[in-house]
Amino acid sequence: MNVNLAKYAGLKICAAVSGGRDSMALLHYLNAHAAEYNITLTALNCDHRMRGETSARDSAFVADYCEKAGVPLSRYVADTPCSSESTARIWRLNCYLEEAKKCDCVATAHHLDDNAETVLFNLARGAGLNGMDGITDADLSALANDKPFKLIRPLIACPRAEIDEYVAANSIPYVDDETNFKADYTRNKIRLGVLPALEEAVPGAARAIYRFSRLAAEDEEYFERQVKPLLSRREPYGDYIAHCKEKVVFRRAALKIIADRHQKKDYTSEQLERLYALQFAENGKKFEFLNLTAFKEEGRICIVDDSLLQYENEGAPYEDFYRQHAMEFCGQIVTVCFDYELDDYMKDVVQYCCPEITFKVLRYDGDKIPKGATVRFMRAGDKFTKFGGGTKSLGDFFTDRKLPVRLRKTIPLLCDGNDVLIVFGVEISDKVKVDDDTKEVMLAVAADYSKL
Repeated sequence: MNVNLAKYAGLKICAAVSGGRDSMALLHYLNAHAAEYNITLTALNCDHRMRGETSARDSAFVADYCEKAGVPLSRYVADTPCSSESTARIWRLNCYLEEAKKCDCVATAHHLDDNAETVLFNLARGAGLNGMDGITDADLSALANDKPFKLIRPLIACPRAEIDEYVAANSIPYVDDETNFKADYTRNKIRLGVLPALEEAVPGAARAIYRFSRLAAEDEEYFERQVKPLLSRREPYGDYIAHCKEKVVFRRAALKIIADRHQKKDYTSEQLERLYALQFAENGKKFEFLNLTAFKEEGRICIVDDSLLQYENEGAPYEDFYRQHAMEFCGQIVTVCFDYELDDYMKDVVQYCCPEITFKVLRYDGDKIPKGATVRFMRAGDKFTKFGGGTKSLGDFFTDRKLPVRLRKTIPLLCDGNDVLIVFGVEISDKVKVDDDTKEVMLAVAADYSKL
């Protein structure tokens, strides 16, 4: 078989084995060449329980084979039967991520014909170039808590006929999944009807599609390098795309956020066009779509889940708040503490945040906070006396400070009625400033909202 194991030399590889012909060929090949390439081989089997006793039979077959072959096996059984192919894929991916704790990569038995089916399926759905790269090795480090981890496909250059010959030549046992021979699913229709007809009309079509998909994958790698510098993120405040006049690059950057980060698959070309055009609008303009909102800000577009744009609550009593040294308030990291406690509390706070977030520490006179003061979010009628004097509406204050519109209703406030005494992460009111008579200096700590 046409298998290049050199690029996987020295790795701990876990082979995903269903018991079918392709996965058994993969397991046999890896086991036969493991010593040659210094590969540490294990296997995993996922019983989705979608086929009842047949699924259990196949899993038992894999366990028996692995025991005889001396390959350590991890077995996963779904708590409840997976209801569809899509839910099965998601559950299976979670099994792979669990194995990521013990290996460098999980190998699946996708082959050249599978790749052709994927490209044809994506093409028929109207996918762009990023859907033409077919099946490739995938980096899952972000999903595996940033541990280096890949999903690899060693057989991807092998046609099904070549795998069949290898199985026959080595007398490799296997079981058949009967659902693979039913034209109930779109992919099966392509596998059983479209691809054979295409091969008959154009001999070698699957190989030609494979070559095309590798070229498309190379193009995608190039665009990935162009896109990466444009993207940044501040958890949980939003995803950012730096302005880019190259539409093809900007669209790919937007898709990284929409499809990959937020898992929104039902986006349209029109929505991507409007996102691109938003770059050239006035600061503060926004575009709402798919339960997301995109904001035009200075030099960038920020995309936020709508659930993070406004928090509604009755507020928390100030006394209870600082006595508990709360580190999270309705999704916002915020702390009130004494001066001497800052270092200890900051160590705890930082654990809850992404490393790019910076914090702002505001000093105020604790004795000037009236009884009944509450920590809450922005409301109509709020007013703020700036440090140094001068009272204006909180909205005007935010505008003067050029704080992004998307953040204004999510910034924690310490209030006495509609009188805002502290805007966490921004500024304290002149009414609670530290002066010569101050006996109790307190600290208000939150994300620096001017840097989000």
